Amino acid sequence: MNFARDLIAAQPTERLALAELARDGHRREWTFAEVERAGGGMAGALLARGVRKGDVVMTLIGNRPEWVLTMMACFRIGAVALPCTEQLRAKDLRLRLEVARPALIVADERNRAELQAATPDCPVAFVPDESLFQDGDVPHADLAESDPALIAFTSGTAGEPKAVVHAQRYLYGQRVQAEHWLGAEAGDLVWCTAASGWSKSARNAWIAPWLMGASALLHDARFDPHERLDLIERERVNVLCMAPTEYRVIAKRATLRALPSLKGMVAAGEALNPEVLKVWRSATGLDIRDGYGQTETGQMTGMEIGVRSRAGSMGKALAGVRLRVRDGELVADPTSVPTFFLGYLGEGVERTRGAHGEPGGSWSVEDRREGGPWQTGDHVSEDEDGYLRFEGRADDVIISAGYRIGPFEVESALVAHPAVAEAAAVAAPDEERGAVVRAIVVLRDGHEPSPELASELQEHVKRETAPYKYPRILEFAAELPKTASGKVKRAELRDR
Repeated sequence: MNFARDLIAAQPTERLALAELARDGHRREWTFAEVERAGGGMAGALLARGVRKGDVVMTLIGNRPEWVLTMMACFRIGAVALPCTEQLRAKDLRLRLEVARPALIVADERNRAELQAATPDCPVAFVPDESLFQDGDVPHADLAESDPALIAFTSGTAGEPKAVVHAQRYLYGQRVQAEHWLGAEAGDLVWCTAASGWSKSARNAWIAPWLMGASALLHDARFDPHERLDLIERERVNVLCMAPTEYRVIAKRATLRALPSLKGMVAAGEALNPEVLKVWRSATGLDIRDGYGQTETGQMTGMEIGVRSRAGSMGKALAGVRLRVRDGELVADPTSVPTFFLGYLGEGVERTRGAHGEPGGSWSVEDRREGGPWQTGDHVSEDEDGYLRFEGRADDVIISAGYRIGPFEVESALVAHPAVAEAAAVAAPDEERGAVVRAIVVLRDGHEPSPELASELQEHVKRETAPYKYPRILEFAAELPKTASGKVKRAELRDR
């Protein structure tokens, strides 16, 4: 099997694959034939730089064709893709480099400074560089469904983010959610606005649309609510996939109007507010259909196509996926989830090492799919019709504007400041973002609380980690509430 070969082979060569909207306003269309040629060229460029089957290739590219072509090149030769969002800062990049040990980094030139600050100990190819995508006749590797294909990092609460390793089956398994939730059809134009590097973008920016014979829109620019509506109208987008926060902000800051080309809208990452659903339905005549998944599992639920959305519900289990609610927690049967992960890198999924300790291209895998029921750590409720409703996260991960933020990452950045003795990060409700990071800080002796210090600490976190992780609310306290064993009582902090 080879996903890159099978995906392209299913498409008419002259069918539109990508519509590219660059930051400078340039627009370009790519056919599947052009994607195949350029992807083959990139595969040759990877091989020429020493990348082999099983090696990791990290990308640090925006929503541009170069990102798609690099991913396709990895799938073609059996390399393992590690897409990263451009919002990551040197500390976050350094963690990924140390854990995944990529054989090559393909990065946008605009990220050169941040990448150099992370001191990567591996070669880097910068784009744009047309020489990387010259025509090439590179054979497609013969792969097994359990061969590693993709790495995505997830946010944790008890330590650093973990590297989730997905197999080739993850790529093929996207057809379930593409057919039963995303709802794109041949000839449609799909716009998934998630930044490259997030698991949602890896599956819905172009993989799921292409599986259904649809085309994908790539817009390499920052979010602007007014421009977003204009582009949907101008590009005649048929299926829209956005974060709930984006739907909320557009409804609040822009004037919604009828969008005749749209036939479907989906969202995932956090619950949608009933008032937002109502406003969008009133303007467009369409429901926003919610869904649920984790980095480890991929999409597992969704509001069905053609069924009126239920406010606050993330729908039912997707076709064939077996879920149950046990003691209020959502539990999955991994053998029924086509996009279930292989395991965490370093925990049952290992790479071989060379004579000098360098990572090899072979993998040793204890497939987590065979490890029994998967406890999501998320609390849900289920109504009599089988519709699920998200109630809260058991692991204290903060969901802000669709981004998963681990408190440990924020706390570590704060404690790195010389004025901070202790810190705790929790979620605080926010009308637009669903939640924001709220930090409670205990200062070291000799430092006094002040608005100036609060601003300094916020800027410090922005520099230490990705900007979206900084605490929008920062408070000072004499001490943190703790258990007898010394653990911070997060629930008590959230209730204050």
